[in-house]
Amino acid sequence: MLCKTPCEIVANHRGREYNEIMKIFAERLMELRKERGLSQATVARDLSVSLGIICYWETNKSDPTASNIAKIARYFNVTSDYLLGLAD
Repeated sequence: MLCKTPCEIVANHRGREYNEIMKIFAERLMELRKERGLSQATVARDLSVSLGIICYWETNKSDPTASNIAKIARYFNVTSDYLLGLAD
């Protein structure tokens, strides 16, 4: 049995492709950051991650861990379901 990431489990449960969910995550992360007038550097500092990882997440070049998804959700006061496109 292969181990799956939390995002893959959610993707399979909802019948969506993993890549689609991560694309939505990237779009929503960028949207939330820009709506609040925050730079990537500010978000990176506040979340204790590198500037490069914020850029990679926003361009869908790297997937966040489940703990980082939770941290981002708390930071922007949204649900992880919202970030992953499972709720509006």
